[in-house]
Amino acid sequence: MSGLSDDDRSEVLERNLRVLEALLFASSEPLDANSLLTYLGEGANIGELLLTLQSRYATRGVNLVQRADKWAFRTAEDLGFLLRRDEQENRPLSRAALETLSIIAYHQPATRAEIEEVRGVATGKGTLDLLMEAGWIRMRGRRRTPGRPVTYGTTDAFLDHFGLETLSDLPGLDELKGSGLLSSRLPPNLQIPLPFDGAALRDDEDPLDPDDLGSDEEEQD
Repeated sequence: MSGLSDDDRSEVLERNLRVLEALLFASSEPLDANSLLTYLGEGANIGELLLTLQSRYATRGVNLVQRADKWAFRTAEDLGFLLRRDEQENRPLSRAALETLSIIAYHQPATRAEIEEVRGVATGKGTLDLLMEAGWIRMRGRRRTPGRPVTYGTTDAFLDHFGLETLSDLPGLDELKGSGLLSSRLPPNLQIPLPFDGAALRDDEDPLDPDDLGSDEEEQD
């Protein structure tokens, strides 16, 4: 846009911002920058545009928030109580599901055996299925160990539901115990590692085969 006048540049800027605004409002899911860029004019700086739009909505009833590498409009945190009045009461997750979700979030990628080791009790497949149905966890790959067990990690939907931009925003161990998300049965020397939310598999993982989806059973020799 170097050849444009100031008025023309301002007009293009406002048009791009309106396009982004419309796309984000219309979407039921957070959108990544690359998918948004395809709707803008040539030479548009999507990063600057998103930050500009975020700034404009910073003091409004809805805010533009980042969830991992995606963006979405969400109700301002200080007004969330207004919407909770109309929310349907949902059955809360069981303690087993909450503990399992917390362990996966902090230890991912984690196998079922690793989850059970931290919890100190067996983890039923139904608990993992419930969390996958909610869209909060996913099967990542297979550990390069005997039996090649499936590993689990969190999803972007997990970040969005709990209002996190990245996994580094997760609370500390004491906060988790205080909120009841981790059981007092956990070992006293348990350390919370730095969560890993990268898209790539870790070095000790293999990609999933198509037949792996829907099953976390270990492969037999």
